[in-house]
Amino acid sequence: MNKFLLSASMASLIAVPSVADARRKPQPAPAPAVVRVAPTDPVELYYFSHQDAPIWTRSADSRAALPVLVELLRRSPAEGLANGSLLAASVEQAMQSGNTQALEFAASKAWVSYVQLMKKAPAGMLFGYPHLAPQGNRPDQILLTAAAAPSLAQHLQKVSTPNAYYAQLRDASWKAMQAAPGSAPDPRILSNLERARVLPAGGRYIMVNTAEAMLTMYDNGQPVGSMKTVVGMTKFPDGKPNYLPTPMIASMIYYVTFNPYWNVPQNLILKNIGHKARDQGESYLKGQGFQVMSDWTENATVVPYDQVDWKAVAAGTKIVRIRELPGAMNSMGRYKFNFRNAEDIYLHDTPMREYFKKDVRTLSNGCIRLEDAKRLATWLLGREPVAPNDQPEQHVAIPTGVPVYVTYLTAKPQPDGKIAFLDDYYGWDGRPDRQLSAVPSLSGAHVAR
Repeated sequence: MNKFLLSASMASLIAVPSVADARRKPQPAPAPAVVRVAPTDPVELYYFSHQDAPIWTRSADSRAALPVLVELLRRSPAEGLANGSLLAASVEQAMQSGNTQALEFAASKAWVSYVQLMKKAPAGMLFGYPHLAPQGNRPDQILLTAAAAPSLAQHLQKVSTPNAYYAQLRDASWKAMQAAPGSAPDPRILSNLERARVLPAGGRYIMVNTAEAMLTMYDNGQPVGSMKTVVGMTKFPDGKPNYLPTPMIASMIYYVTFNPYWNVPQNLILKNIGHKARDQGESYLKGQGFQVMSDWTENATVVPYDQVDWKAVAAGTKIVRIRELPGAMNSMGRYKFNFRNAEDIYLHDTPMREYFKKDVRTLSNGCIRLEDAKRLATWLLGREPVAPNDQPEQHVAIPTGVPVYVTYLTAKPQPDGKIAFLDDYYGWDGRPDRQLSAVPSLSGAHVAR
């Protein structure tokens, strides 16, 4: 019996491993950590960076925006988004799949494509101040704004309708496309939609439509007055071809200038003033009220006649600044309205009243002559415009800066939902390349206006 117990005890010692043996025995390897690599797609990167926080599926309100997005995308080919119908189909398919992540990606990618179209600045448009240019066109900016919207559906509607004119023109374009299934949008309408997107939805501003040579004043987004203008020419008054279109500009007016000087454009100096000054002498300059200035700064000094090489000026090999003194026949008239832009374009009064009787008023060197400059000065100042004194170049600040939009709208929505087209004097409709090439400062050359 003792031998049996001893054998059993020895067997149990052999069967039970020691602590050291247990430590030496291989343990199961831990599961590998899942490492997410930042995606290259900008929309997917947004979700990666925000811990996949939903935009479109976070609440009943945000889900209610999805049908609005689909309808907006279906209509978007009429605005220039060629693949809008395909994007709408991709969002609908994702809605039916039940895959939340797929739906978020599809909706956000479609929305980014649409907003980037809406934020595209018109080709060749000059922005005098950065805040007037379209803002927030990066995918992350677009999605952050959507995610922060109190009502996503209302946000979509607001972005898709920047102003009333745009909405009327877009709806007319969509109606025409529905009446002719499979048709493409009219390129003239697409050009006008692109130009119209930057116009404000409301507030106080000035719009100059060079296509019809008219200026309109707006208060609270409603027109409160208008007047005829003279804008950049397409031919000389004698009928010979010339091309000095007024460029599209968005800027600000901060003051009214009384008794302005007129800085003569270089093309006029080369065409006749240089020759007449060379041939007729100093008496010609004095008779016309012209002065030669040392440079283009505010501190420029007058250069005596005999210190200028007039042969070189007449030949175009020497450039000089010539300005006209204020007076009854000064080309600026009594008022000038400056606004920052690279082409030195401005609004101004004029003694040449006969031009306003013409139906086609593309007759200037690029700047904008006003039919009733005094009325505009009164509206801007909020009082009767009176010069502080009779000295030249008296700048009087207006109470609050007023935006000014110089644009080119050739399409006019009609009450019956159709569109009437104005003559395309500049040849810009459907040709953004011409809009761009019409701006010397953007093409590497500068021509004084």
